[in-house]
Amino acid sequence: MTPEQYVQDKAAASGSSFYYAFLFLPPERRAAITAFYAFCREVDDVVDEATDSGVAATKLAWWQREVAQSYQQQPNHPVMRALMPHAATFGIEQKHLQAVIQGCEMDLQQTRYLDYPNLRQYCHLVAGVVGEVAARIFGQTSDATTAYAHTLGQALQLTNIIRDVGEDAMRGRIYLPVNELQQFDVKAQELMQRQYSDRFTALMRFQAERAHRLYDEALALLPAADRRAQKPGLMMASIYRALLREIEHDNFQVLHQRISLTPVRKLWLAWKVQALGRL
Repeated sequence: MTPEQYVQDKAAASGSSFYYAFLFLPPERRAAITAFYAFCREVDDVVDEATDSGVAATKLAWWQREVAQSYQQQPNHPVMRALMPHAATFGIEQKHLQAVIQGCEMDLQQTRYLDYPNLRQYCHLVAGVVGEVAARIFGQTSDATTAYAHTLGQALQLTNIIRDVGEDAMRGRIYLPVNELQQFDVKAQELMQRQYSDRFTALMRFQAERAHRLYDEALALLPAADRRAQKPGLMMASIYRALLREIEHDNFQVLHQRISLTPVRKLWLAWKVQALGRL
């Protein structure tokens, strides 16, 4: 299997909404974003599939060395062999990849976040930086687009957190800020025991409103000159915001299930942005 086949299989197998946004890109950009996305999946899977945090930490340390070696023209892993030919072309720097790994390390070291500023730093590493790299691959021409990409990354990550509250709690991780749990009088134990309440619904509505504000802020930050080039990111915004609205419509029944959109609906939302320019 070639490195290119490896990253293609990794991206397609994830079933992620990101995959639908890649379909409309020209071949070189699609190859670059697919390889970068596969890298993000590899390091994220180290944490998600870990039964031993020590083993996971060792694997992430290996990835840190692999990234450093790759930027010295010595990539070993198929993901890095697929990604490195595109690094110079699209401005993918070592610091970007190391930041993503650092964000995954936070998942090993921290299972609670005291307040939103603390959570925002985590989101910056695992999603804001990812958004920045993606914007470069998509064809960023304005420096102002970086702020849009970081803000959109935050919005997407908050949507993930809302969707995965129950799943994450079963892994012992609660991303909802501690002071906000206290504000709405929701106990961590209630999340772990999948106990719904009006208090929980109010807390989740508060989280969803923040995510919506970030989507609006991101769209306002995107310069008109880059709107066409950044269509894949706008596809992600459309798909994830539709997911957020679906969760809201379902009254935040996220503790016992993972709410998702069908592949056909994701493809339709992506096509609508591509063809009509509408979110």
